[in-house]
Amino acid sequence: MAEYEKLGIPEYWIADYLGLDGRRYDGRRYIGNPKQLTISIYNLIEGEYQVNQFRGSDVLIPAAFPNSNLTADRIFKIGDQR
Repeated sequence: MAEYEKLGIPEYWIADYLGLDGRRYDGRRYIGNPKQLTISIYNLIEGEYQVNQFRGSDVLIPAAFPNSNLTADRIFKIGDQR
């Protein structure tokens, strides 16, 4: 994350399709128990990343595609079709 901040990458996503991020809680993030499929979108704001997490029917709101109508479920379902 620190390297991306230095490079000024405005946004990146992490798709935790196996629920590996698990039960970690750092004051901002909690994926849950039981573990859940989660998409985390990190946005660079004033030089630091802020994270928003999306699960199930949550509609993702990426800065690059603010009018998208993607849900976390839909992204994971597309991945299962491979």
